[in-house]
Amino acid sequence: MITPVILSGGSGKRLWPLSRQSYPKQFAPIIGEQTLFQKSALRLTGELFDKPVVITASDFRFIVTEQLNEIGIDPGTVLIEPQARNTAPAVLAAAIFLAQKKPDSIMIVSPSDHVIADTVAFQLAIKEGLSAVNSGRLVTFGIKPTRAETGYGYLELGEEQEGPVPVKRFIEKPDQIRASEMFGLGSFLWNAGIFLFRAKDIIKAFEIHAPTLTSTVNAAVKAIDIDLGFCRLGPHEWANADNISIDHAVMEKAKNLSVVPLVGHWCDLGGWDAVWRESAKDINGVHESDMATAIDCRNTLLRSESKNLEIIGIGLENIIAIAMPDAVLIADMSRAQDVKQAVAILEEKGSAQATTFPKDHRPWGWFESLVMGDRFQVKRIHVNSGASLSLQSHQHRAEHWVVVSGTAQVTIDNKIQLVTENQSVFIPIGAIHRVANFGKSTLIIIEVQTGLYLGEDDIVRYDDIYSRAQGAKG
Repeated sequence: MITPVILSGGSGKRLWPLSRQSYPKQFAPIIGEQTLFQKSALRLTGELFDKPVVITASDFRFIVTEQLNEIGIDPGTVLIEPQARNTAPAVLAAAIFLAQKKPDSIMIVSPSDHVIADTVAFQLAIKEGLSAVNSGRLVTFGIKPTRAETGYGYLELGEEQEGPVPVKRFIEKPDQIRASEMFGLGSFLWNAGIFLFRAKDIIKAFEIHAPTLTSTVNAAVKAIDIDLGFCRLGPHEWANADNISIDHAVMEKAKNLSVVPLVGHWCDLGGWDAVWRESAKDINGVHESDMATAIDCRNTLLRSESKNLEIIGIGLENIIAIAMPDAVLIADMSRAQDVKQAVAILEEKGSAQATTFPKDHRPWGWFESLVMGDRFQVKRIHVNSGASLSLQSHQHRAEHWVVVSGTAQVTIDNKIQLVTENQSVFIPIGAIHRVANFGKSTLIIIEVQTGLYLGEDDIVRYDDIYSRAQGAKG
């Protein structure tokens, strides 16, 4: 069986403000009701496939398992990267991990932020690539270009043959003139960044083309620490790994590389212009979300990501307008790739909006700040069924909890009590406290914080069922 290896790191800066470092685009329902990550996982299920290996960051480990459970997929193995190191170390770590049990393991490596419309065609392409894989070749997948795109890398095809075609060379993202030339020639494919190979063959390729990286990642895999079922790669060893893509490390140098063309629609949602192309539009080329209204607009994307915030566009053309509760993006459609520049500027200014999502997702659920003022903050807290916050205290703030929905088991110092809908409880400064939800439905609490300092780092942790270190948030 083929083991799906799903790459789920990255921050998706070009889809800011919906995608941020604390909650990147793959976990958001950008197109349809399911998230990009969930759709990627579902494409790699069926009789061909084993349980997945997901490679992600520590902050996303519970999001990964929760989203897989929501769609009925066994999370399999979750490898945690101590820090982002691009795709080459991630893929190699998965290969070494799988080869420890079975060197002939076949891996399908897929990013978690692509749109592939035809799952049947995708799986048929994977089957087509197996003959080359079983003869020791590395297989990639390419897309027949539909336009002279400058945002994708390209693959130049070698001599055509039966089955997968040899790759002559990789080409970096071209300028408009070169992209138009390649589009006209017809012997080039977009590089989809999806790969199929045996674990032992990709390890051998790394040993030949990136031996130093191979040694470092080997050490990180050997130092894996099992934490609540998650596999944490050795942090000290991982820190020494090169920050490099698999294309640069291996694929551009490999002599045994073949490509299978993917039939059907594909998109990597690399910017808001791509989201506009993928979204349902009216006869004027306008996409409106539920809380958006367009008046006399053309070729425009209007999205509001808040149920309490209406966005109105009048006389717009070729415009992207994205409204979040804490940030708004307005850009010309042709400048979609420059959104990363806005994120960089916000980071330089020290703006929280650059990296922090309004909803803060935690192992037990999530919270969002509704309003903040001098010496107070109001939050909405969602606690999942069966979940519990850590036993903790605060040095600088008191908290008032009002239960809106569900039943909370609240611990305050030596007292444990049940607090039901429309009831409230007060937690004084310094009190050791915890809230747990042992009911079958989500627990919703409105929390009012008061005090001199309201930062998330004002916490002393005494016990935590998620094994988070002292000083961690939530």
